[in-house]
Amino acid sequence: MSTAPAATGSGGRATAARPRAARYLRPWWRGRTAVALAFLLPSLVALTLLRLLPGASAVWGSLHHTSLLSGEAFVGLANYADLFANADFRNALGVTLLFTLVVNPLQVAVSVGLAVLYTRRRMAGGKVWRALVILPVATPPAVSAVIWSVIFRPEGGLANALLAAVGLPPQGYLTSPDQALASIIVLLSWIGVGYWMLFLIAGINDIPAELYEAAELDGASPLRAFLHVTLPMLRRPLSFVLVAATVSNLLVFAPVQILTGGGPEGSTNLLMFDIYNRAYALGDMGRAQAEVVVLVAVTIVIVAVQFRMLRSED
Repeated sequence: MSTAPAATGSGGRATAARPRAARYLRPWWRGRTAVALAFLLPSLVALTLLRLLPGASAVWGSLHHTSLLSGEAFVGLANYADLFANADFRNALGVTLLFTLVVNPLQVAVSVGLAVLYTRRRMAGGKVWRALVILPVATPPAVSAVIWSVIFRPEGGLANALLAAVGLPPQGYLTSPDQALASIIVLLSWIGVGYWMLFLIAGINDIPAELYEAAELDGASPLRAFLHVTLPMLRRPLSFVLVAATVSNLLVFAPVQILTGGGPEGSTNLLMFDIYNRAYALGDMGRAQAEVVVLVAVTIVIVAVQFRMLRSED
């Protein structure tokens, strides 16, 4: 006799619990998972076709060597050993690391300075100056390279004309082994600073004005407000800009090909140009793909270090 009320009570609980259990037991293609996958599917397909498969193909190709006599043969890590024994590759790796150590901090520092100047300080014609800084972003890299080839021309170029106006001797710029890499850095900074500045301006505009008002009431100078308010609150967009600028600069190709061709004396032979030269000028696809893997590994290491340096504790 006691079983009937118990059944009724447990049945009530079971009835309430049944829809909840049904939500978890119904097929995945009829729930929220299916909706999420439907939205993610185009991105996942693009990621697989445009990133993962080419990456896997490069890794696999780097383990093979192709010749007219023997065809394609599996050589394991021999391509990597040959690369690091090659003086041209070691020079390209050193030039790329030096280039990265200079161009990334330079671009980010100038972008931060301009973003702060155009948001925290009122200046005459501020919008016009901001537009002029952003203008190079709309110029194709090849066109920018041609413009700067005229500016850096040793004879009759604008840069040497300005030096002559102040009584300084002309410089070689792109034709000098000591100045060619610095000239490429100036060109790329001219292109990139305005683009990265846009992200930082957006980040600064999101900082609550009350923080600056509190700093001003505490008697903080503009420098202290920048160090203790702007920079900490700008950490996330700054991290994105630094990582994106690093990846972008490691993949620089067109300005080097148009202006210097990796010269003079290999002083601008960045890894991306060396990969192109090895693959399409020399026809050495196995070692070129091994160099691609090395470039990706260098990029991952640099980006990981940057994330480690910019990591903040919530």
